[in-house]
Amino acid sequence: MPDKQSPAENLPVPVELAARRIYLIRGQRVMLSPDLAELYHVKARALVQAVKRNIKRFPKDFMFQLIDDEYANLKSQIVISSWGGARRANPYAFTEHGVAMLSSVLRSDRAVLMNIVIIRAFVKMRELLATNKALAQRIEQLTATVKDHAALFDIVIQDIQKLDQKFSKEVRRLKNPRRRKPRIGFHVPDDK
Repeated sequence: MPDKQSPAENLPVPVELAARRIYLIRGQRVMLSPDLAELYHVKARALVQAVKRNIKRFPKDFMFQLIDDEYANLKSQIVISSWGGARRANPYAFTEHGVAMLSSVLRSDRAVLMNIVIIRAFVKMRELLATNKALAQRIEQLTATVKDHAALFDIVIQDIQKLDQKFSKEVRRLKNPRRRKPRIGFHVPDDK
């Protein structure tokens, strides 16, 4: 008898696909309403209408609307001319908590499965950022250590060069000793 898969194991899209649609705007990781609508298989305006009907569930830290400059900057960064043709209003940005709240507004089976995918994508991104921070700190430590070692090597190299100069001078002196020629004539001892 085959085992039944849980809904979480039979996800409609890979987590990586959802993770690619997470942007950093206003210092927060967010997903945009057109991307969410596409993932939920609903129209963007239907998603926004559902949110507006339940606006009390979406405080400013859960959702905000992009201003013109943010939207223009985002379009230029991700090289997309527009989402779904002409727009009358800028898209909404949903934080991780806002996306979680969408599951209570959109009640389809697809919405429940997609929320699992999206929350996992946010968690994965958080883990990657934590890993990158730890890696950056380790690289910084190694860089400082390398700089310290480089300074020590410079000192050692300078000392070796000084010793080499002294040694070369001494070898030349030993190879070619100055021979004192005997004085010719009458020698008077020095009385000092």
